[in-house]
Amino acid sequence: MGSTTRREFVRNAALAAGMAAPAFQAGRAQDSPNERVNVAVVGFHGRGRAHIRAYSEMKDARIVALCDVDERLFPEAVAEVEKRSGHRPDTVVDIRKLIERKDLDAVSIATPDYWHALMTIWACQAGKDVYVEKPVSFTLEEGGKMVQAARKYKRIVQAGLQRRADGNTRAAMRLLNEGQIGSVYRSKIDIVKPRGSIGRTQESSIPKGVNWDLYLGPTKYQPFNVNRFHYGWHFFWDTSTTDIGNSAVHSLDVARWGMGKKVHPVKIHSWGGVFVWDSEQQTPNVQNASFEYADGSILDMELTNVYSPRGGPELVYYTNKGYLQSARGEGWETAVGEFSPRSNRPEVTEAGVNERVNRASFPEVEYKPGPAIVEEKTVSHFQNFIDCVRSRKVEDQYCDIAEGHLSAALAHQANISYRTGRKLVLDPQTERFVNDEEANKFLGREYRAPYVLPKEV
Repeated sequence: MGSTTRREFVRNAALAAGMAAPAFQAGRAQDSPNERVNVAVVGFHGRGRAHIRAYSEMKDARIVALCDVDERLFPEAVAEVEKRSGHRPDTVVDIRKLIERKDLDAVSIATPDYWHALMTIWACQAGKDVYVEKPVSFTLEEGGKMVQAARKYKRIVQAGLQRRADGNTRAAMRLLNEGQIGSVYRSKIDIVKPRGSIGRTQESSIPKGVNWDLYLGPTKYQPFNVNRFHYGWHFFWDTSTTDIGNSAVHSLDVARWGMGKKVHPVKIHSWGGVFVWDSEQQTPNVQNASFEYADGSILDMELTNVYSPRGGPELVYYTNKGYLQSARGEGWETAVGEFSPRSNRPEVTEAGVNERVNRASFPEVEYKPGPAIVEEKTVSHFQNFIDCVRSRKVEDQYCDIAEGHLSAALAHQANISYRTGRKLVLDPQTERFVNDEEANKFLGREYRAPYVLPKEV
């Protein structure tokens, strides 16, 4: 898979980039940083702006640097940090130079998905803590190595699956995990996220200020095309995890959380296609997936980027006693019931928070009040990260990298099933597909030197 040793990797990086190799020396975050944590935001054309706003408003964090391959973005972003915090950050183009700084405690990564693993591993090796956006990895192999790096270098690595910070969601998951409404045998996700056509564009010259080679990083080199640049990279296989990795991974994470699954599924099947638009898009805009775990429980997902009327809730858990479902931004609904032989319309008692019980879910069930959802305190995902950087308590993270890996893996597994066109059987322990070498080729990727995933982290 184009892997190499760490020593070879550092040497090749220096030679190919025409610069000194990253120092990879531990920074101040090795034990316990100062009262104020020094952070660098890496990638801020889109999601990274939320990182800038979050850290700029914290008393115990300071943005000391901004890093991006598009130098045209710096003036506005620097001005925003200075306006919000009163501090003017430095600007850096190459993360390898950034993590050499001894005054830097942590990096907060919001780059394209295919850069996440390399940046996270490099930062861990340099003694920095990491906040990395979803999906944390581009392949299953990368996710496993990110977990290894976090543990080896004793780093705080938080996955950007922000729904875990929501107090209402945390309370609902507690009800499920404690079995208060029965045991979950199935969860169902339904996502409607319309996106327009990217059309077709021609190759063009590289805009001044855009470091195109560094932007492409580990992916294959190709001429500049605006459709493959800011956000457009989501629609091409060599840079995309599809919209399952882009948006549905949030729901997959919460579904897995509520089901209490800290393992990979054993059977995966995904299907769909590209519909409606005549464009350069390669990845599906309609995709379904089904995951079956060793105990027989099932996680189902439907996703469409083509306009569709919203029907039921985005996420439902079915238990042997009732259900818990999302209420489209209004919290969660719970209900328990007893199966009844009556065929006429059952009597329904509504209970819980935001109780709008779906009377059609179980037509033969007589509902009774479900346990109330008592919302927990909400602390932002970014603040939780900073708190853990200071405390060094991995267990206090809302979403440690190991959780991020399991949820990102669901997206990767679905995409591999989609691309091979068949149902797959996975060995959860080895993280390899059983008797399917074609599918196993998708567990990693080819890397373009010097942006190579190290064989040993």
